[in-house]
Amino acid sequence: MRIVKNGDVHVSAPIGISRQQVMDFVERNREWIVKARKNTSDRFLRRSEFYNQLPLKTKEQRDEALKRLRFLVEPMVEHHAKEMGVRPSAVYYKPTISRWGQCNVRDRSICISAYVLLLPEWCVEHVVVHELCHLLEPAHNARFHQLMDCYFPRWREARKEIRRVSEMKNF
Repeated sequence: MRIVKNGDVHVSAPIGISRQQVMDFVERNREWIVKARKNTSDRFLRRSEFYNQLPLKTKEQRDEALKRLRFLVEPMVEHHAKEMGVRPSAVYYKPTISRWGQCNVRDRSICISAYVLLLPEWCVEHVVVHELCHLLEPAHNARFHQLMDCYFPRWREARKEIRRVSEMKNF
């Protein structure tokens, strides 16, 4: 049994279990469901409050964010790309909330979330190095982690800080 983002309860049961058995199970766990739904709702509210700190509704707000992003991120990309011996084909920005960054290994482009502006600068640098490492190693495997250790040794600490600041769990 799990609570999904919208607060719905999803129950998986083996084939052969009757509907009544499932309903009895749900009823026996009603207290857990209430608590878990509240936690999910609270987490969603905190997450919304975090992202709403960066207004991006008007063209002026988006233009200002883009200017700040370029000023912050582009020197990091230039420095670390040179150090790592890689060159992204393009760096672009989107207001994504599901990922801080994304690397397209086929076209060698990097996308950075506009919301990195809400993170401490050293955590933004972690996101940049993370995406640049994907130009050397597409998967999150042992080699990738070795590259991160080499080029941004504080990456584990940065990842924890990003989760703490944003109260997200899926980076």
